[in-house]
Amino acid sequence: MFTGIVEELGEVVAVENLGDSSLLRLRGPVVTEGAKHGDSIAVNGVCLTVVETADGEFTADVMAETLSRSSLGALVPGSRVNLERPMALGGRLGGHLVQGHVDGTGRLVERVPGEHWEIVKIALPDGLARYVVDKGSITVDGVSLTVVEAGDDHFTVSLIPTTLDLTTLGIKQAGDPVNLEVDVLAKYVERLLGQRGTKEPVA
Repeated sequence: MFTGIVEELGEVVAVENLGDSSLLRLRGPVVTEGAKHGDSIAVNGVCLTVVETADGEFTADVMAETLSRSSLGALVPGSRVNLERPMALGGRLGGHLVQGHVDGTGRLVERVPGEHWEIVKIALPDGLARYVVDKGSITVDGVSLTVVEAGDDHFTVSLIPTTLDLTTLGIKQAGDPVNLEVDVLAKYVERLLGQRGTKEPVA
């Protein structure tokens, strides 16, 4: 479980294409401190399992399912990535509960600079708009953000200087893909209400 508070702006060192999967090597001295085989690290909001670590770098396998549902397949050596270690039990929940399970990829539509922040508009893929609400939480490339406006096929967020400086959202351009994870609580509620509505009456 993650919080969507990015700890480090890392970098892709190497990408090995294995056909229906790939092996990533990434540089992240902060998130690899104390990390070992089997640990989890979120990369642009995608929960990956550490294969090995050495000298501030780690490798992770990326399966076909992950490649099809996220933008990790577009990463190349030199790509910057948002990195976060899992939340420690008993620690502060700085963002919101994030699983690292990407629901789909959106696309950055436009950036509108303000005096001290930027408003960013992101197009939603089909099927996700119902989980996005004004002032609700959403994760964009692993960054926990508050929705400013929720539209039928898009949403907007306001990015403060810290987010612009310390995450990849400061360098994304119009047309770039972003990984999206909606609030898991909304999905549970939808599922439960759906089951309640189809449940047969008790005799």
